[in-house]
Amino acid sequence: MSQIREKVDVCVIGAGHAGCEAALACARMGLETVIFTVSVDSIALMPCNPNVGGSSKGHLVREVDALGGEMGKNIDRTFIQSKMLNVSKGPAVHSLRAQADKAEYSRSMRKVLENQDHLVIKQAEVCELLTENIRKNVSEYTAEDGKNRGPENVPGIGMDDVLEFGRKKIVGVKTFTGAVYEAKAVILCTGTYLRARCLCGDSITYTGPNGLQAANHLTDSLKSLGIEMRRFKTGTPARMDRRSLDFSKMEEQFGDKRVVPFSFSTDPESVQIEQDSCWLTYTNEKTHAIIRANLDRSPIYAGIIEGTGPRYCPSIEDKVVKFADKERHQVFIEPEGRHTNEMYVGGMSSSMPEDVQLAMYRTVPGLENCRIVRNAYAIEYDCIDARQLDPTLEFKRIEGLYSAGQSNGSSGYEEAAAQGILAGINAALKCRGREQIIIDRSEGYLGVLVDDLVTKDNTEPYRMMTSRAEYRLLLRQDNADIRLRKKGYEAGLITQEQMDRLDRKVELIQKEIKRLRETSVGASASNQAFLERMGSAPLKTAATLAELMCRPELSYGSLEEIDPEREKLPADVLEQVEIEIKYQGYIERQQRQVLQYKKMEQKKIPADIDYDDVPSLRLEARQKLKLFRPVSVGQASRISGVTPADVSVLLVYLEHRGK
Repeated sequence: MSQIREKVDVCVIGAGHAGCEAALACARMGLETVIFTVSVDSIALMPCNPNVGGSSKGHLVREVDALGGEMGKNIDRTFIQSKMLNVSKGPAVHSLRAQADKAEYSRSMRKVLENQDHLVIKQAEVCELLTENIRKNVSEYTAEDGKNRGPENVPGIGMDDVLEFGRKKIVGVKTFTGAVYEAKAVILCTGTYLRARCLCGDSITYTGPNGLQAANHLTDSLKSLGIEMRRFKTGTPARMDRRSLDFSKMEEQFGDKRVVPFSFSTDPESVQIEQDSCWLTYTNEKTHAIIRANLDRSPIYAGIIEGTGPRYCPSIEDKVVKFADKERHQVFIEPEGRHTNEMYVGGMSSSMPEDVQLAMYRTVPGLENCRIVRNAYAIEYDCIDARQLDPTLEFKRIEGLYSAGQSNGSSGYEEAAAQGILAGINAALKCRGREQIIIDRSEGYLGVLVDDLVTKDNTEPYRMMTSRAEYRLLLRQDNADIRLRKKGYEAGLITQEQMDRLDRKVELIQKEIKRLRETSVGASASNQAFLERMGSAPLKTAATLAELMCRPELSYGSLEEIDPEREKLPADVLEQVEIEIKYQGYIERQQRQVLQYKKMEQKKIPADIDYDDVPSLRLEARQKLKLFRPVSVGQASRISGVTPADVSVLLVYLEHRGK
């Protein structure tokens, strides 16, 4: 029987936000790449709220852009409202959020993929991963102490079988129609499609989001390779007809007057557009009473749903039950796009039956006469236990196989895109025979995200939050280019021109900070009068401009009156100058903490370490270390069940082994 057989460098399974970034990274690094999707019309689909960014998620989008990704550029092209969140708080938690035109976002990203050199889009369901055993010479298993670690000592494994204790390498994929694509690397970006089913009351459809075809065959292939799977759940609210809503009973929400772009490459003037409004309303006791009276009809509480849902994005049923003392919950009414009347009902995701949904929605002010276009639903899907991955997002026991996005047990478009670009970069580097990159917790939110996924036992969909980042004052969304641009450049995704522009920006920042720290202001009458007008204490002796900027009531902009020598500088430069000076003490303290953290991260653990040989290591720690195979002492210290005492024992052993 004839069979289609093609050779490529990389196969990307799934064309959601992770898949798009992974495929673009590989193709832009010159690798022949094919991206598979169950529907070409679902590329970069936003099945839940069509927004990008938000608290901590905006940081991730900026980091994707800094590395050379597409999400930031795409939302800058397709947003309909943009707002910087948390501006009343410190810069560490400032986060950009934009409401997208859902259809335009998908269409724009698809256009980018279709016109990318070295990238082919294929509508097909991948049903099998093709692997082969890794064979090694027995001499490679002989340790320095003479003990043979070879497979001949493992019952049931012979010399001609798997010679690396079950390790395999990826060689390609097979589609449902039988086509085979040979590849050096494969990236799983299956999102919420694996054995997916959608639930609305007792009505169950075995589809992916938005009624799209589910991927029902790949799970079996993954399990046959020994990959441990999990069953997670998420959900989405109803969509309503704009014409049936009464906005006069809601609070209108506007975008920022001056829009800040997501991408460091976007001209700020190009995003100063007319924006659409969103609206805010609230649930009430009538809403809650209807929900409580029908909990037995909810798949969540009736035991029909098997998967674990996200703690930080609960359904309205969960909110009413778990926060019974709350008299109301926020409901955001947001447009799905400029060319549709569909409105998204944020904050009221549900799996209740259709009649209950309509009844509860109609108790909300402004929704009394609402017409539902699409019912709310919950969706269950298979994903992997991400602890099977290295920090590069490559499987520990299957060489050349990577996983990114919701297939790793995370939630959110931004978390998916961030993992996607990292997996794409590393798959491409692997194919080129180059060293893969790891972004650690001190370098980016992406580093925190990946470290949490591959190190911790996440029993629910993982959502990024600023509180998860211990060095968040250093990992601000405004300096993502300074932190990560070089990594994107070294990988080949950032141009020389972009790096030169960044180098010039850093030079201007450093030069202006130096000038402010060296320029003194005397206690003249005019200066004292200025300080009095600003509500600031008078000068007793001369002070530098930098010292004055540290006063809460003064800023770089307000000091212009007594600083006539300053040059006109770009807004992004001034932002960095202000933050670096105002928060100098806090920043330096976190930098010292990072130095201590780096010492542990730089103590690498050899891949061939035998934890049974480490004396005085507790049994639980030994078991956990064998299971996780951490790449560094730092990562080992973050594994649940590994105590500081175990880390000390490990350090002593590694030092002795090194000698």
